[in-house]
Amino acid sequence: MADDTSTATTEEKTPTATGATPPPFDTTAPGTEDANKQGNYKRRKALVILLIIFIAGGWFGLKWLIKSKTHIETDNAFIEARIVPVSAKVSGTVTRVLVNDNQLVKQGDLLVELDDRDYRVKVAQTEAGVGMAENETGGEYQKVEGARASLQSARATYDQAVLDLTRGEALFSREVIPKEQLDRLRTAKRVADSKQKEAAEALKRAQAEAGLSNRDGNKARIAQRKAQMDEAKLQLSYTKVFAPRDGYITRKSIEPGTNIQAGQSLMALVPLQDAWITANYKESQLTYIKPGQKVEFTVDTYPGRTFSGSVDSIMAGTGAAFSLLPPENATGNYVKVVQRIPVKITIDNSSDPEHLLRVGMSVIPTVLVGRSTAGILKDLNPFN
Repeated sequence: MADDTSTATTEEKTPTATGATPPPFDTTAPGTEDANKQGNYKRRKALVILLIIFIAGGWFGLKWLIKSKTHIETDNAFIEARIVPVSAKVSGTVTRVLVNDNQLVKQGDLLVELDDRDYRVKVAQTEAGVGMAENETGGEYQKVEGARASLQSARATYDQAVLDLTRGEALFSREVIPKEQLDRLRTAKRVADSKQKEAAEALKRAQAEAGLSNRDGNKARIAQRKAQMDEAKLQLSYTKVFAPRDGYITRKSIEPGTNIQAGQSLMALVPLQDAWITANYKESQLTYIKPGQKVEFTVDTYPGRTFSGSVDSIMAGTGAAFSLLPPENATGNYVKVVQRIPVKITIDNSSDPEHLLRVGMSVIPTVLVGRSTAGILKDLNPFN
């Protein structure tokens, strides 16, 4: 009995020695239940975070999409302005240059002065010519009066010759005077008649020279001399070159002592107050762009600062259509290329009172087309 009891006890103490299976793990233990709860909490937390990220990403993506439809932007844009060439209307030698490069000038400011001595001499000559014309006219008037007096004298002589001939014929009929004397009287009448006609022609010639043959009198010659004088004075005024409008001086190419010719470019004037933006938008971006829409733009030179403007007009064709060598799509193989159409944008001067913007600067304009969110979402609906 003692041996059986000891054997059983030994078997109970070493169950693995005989290859028996150990009892299963108890999952209802307190530590295991806490671990399962912690794992479920982490999974739920991860799902919530993913859901929040997905919703936020969708919200920001939709917001970006709507903004891209309401704010049409391009980086292919630059500032332009009219460049006014300043030139002289007369030739001469530059005596003074009163401006420097990049200087702001106002309309009417004196820019350049030329040597005006030659033109002053010409003005004096033409003024003297006017005086001479007036004096010549006075002398010609005197000639007319002398010719008129000669005509009156010739008429009186003719009348006297007619009377003498009449008396001589009466006396000859009574045989008081000889035939020879009558012939002399007839000859005297013919001579007086010729002198009368000659005096009349001389009077007409004098009147024509004095300009009295028409209703205006002798004004043509004086008017001609005065026109020459006005022209000389105008040429004298051209020796001073003034600013045609407000703007900044650039491309100044003259200095005192330079001899210039009429029409030669002296400098250029850029009116920055009338600058505009040429934005080359893709043709697919112009669907809702219209004149009058507000524009906001930035310039690389002034980061962080936003300027404003408005759409002025859209060019009548693409840039390629007005290029020096426009494409000929009817020849060879055709590859579609998205075209760009220039859009003119005027700059609001109140947003750039210092005229900081310069010609050629690169800008990024954004046109606010004013589309509603409902309209954009309606266009995105594939079931429309």
